[in-house]
Amino acid sequence: MDLKTKITAGFLIIIGLAIIADPKIETNKYAIAIHGGAGTITRKNMTSEKEEAYRSKLTEALNTGYVVLENGGSSLNAVEATIKILENSDLFNAGKGAVFTNAGTNELDASIMDGSNLKAGAVTGVKTVKNPISAARKVMEETWHVMLSGDGADQFAAAQNLEIVNPSYFYTQRRWDSLKKIQSEKHGTVGCVALDQNGNLAAGTSTGGLTNKQWGRIGDSPIIGAGTYANNNTCAVSGTGQGEYFIRGNVAFDVSAVMEYENLSVGKAARKVIGKLSDLGGEGGVIAMDNRGNISMPFNTAGMYRGFRTAGNQPEILIYK
Repeated sequence: MDLKTKITAGFLIIIGLAIIADPKIETNKYAIAIHGGAGTITRKNMTSEKEEAYRSKLTEALNTGYVVLENGGSSLNAVEATIKILENSDLFNAGKGAVFTNAGTNELDASIMDGSNLKAGAVTGVKTVKNPISAARKVMEETWHVMLSGDGADQFAAAQNLEIVNPSYFYTQRRWDSLKKIQSEKHGTVGCVALDQNGNLAAGTSTGGLTNKQWGRIGDSPIIGAGTYANNNTCAVSGTGQGEYFIRGNVAFDVSAVMEYENLSVGKAARKVIGKLSDLGGEGGVIAMDNRGNISMPFNTAGMYRGFRTAGNQPEILIYK
């Protein structure tokens, strides 16, 4: 056996070992994954009616984005359409179901990122935009900025002809009761990652923040690299959990970095990063998808609302650990 043959044989052995070590790696023509928040989500605290409501809404959102991809639409369109379904539901801490601040107001955050060119947009502290994820996309596509905040972001959204609502739209009795009881519902963020038929990845995240938050607090959801990240060379990521820890760990970008620098699969990288989050003392999880449509959804809490659907397959909805 000459040197070239030996090198080739050795390379094939290495590749073979890699496939054996991570047998779930496959290629999907297109795929989508979502989350609706992580936290103390257990069967004993969940009625059958409530569980069915969550499963139904997660399925609706997942299928909405899937149809976009199935029809050849972009991953960005799929992500935005999916998150809007979740934002319009009062089940999740985003949009209609946003929690209240210490001042009794609703302040919403969202971000979106295009993996094909690393463009990104975000809004934080908006109070009148019905769908913050759409405002985030407008920031990405219609300005040279990445993040707009507060009244300026609301004014920009109105100028872009997005649907504007009275702040009372976001009032829900359940969230108001949570404020009065000062029960911090930390893990209700929603998010989506998608791969389209052109091989482009996108990620988006939307949240109402923390119940009883003060001083203009901003979490990880509108911060590119912390709560949202997408790069066609590696993966798309959306996170949910204790935002301060996601910011400190730069969690969403870290999944991409671990894949790139350590040459790990998306599953191994995402699990490693959630392990690092645990070491920091943080709680939460991520949905991550690589550029072949492989999906990983690790978390370190009791449960995480999540789901995925790949080309030609039925949707899968999961809640508990």
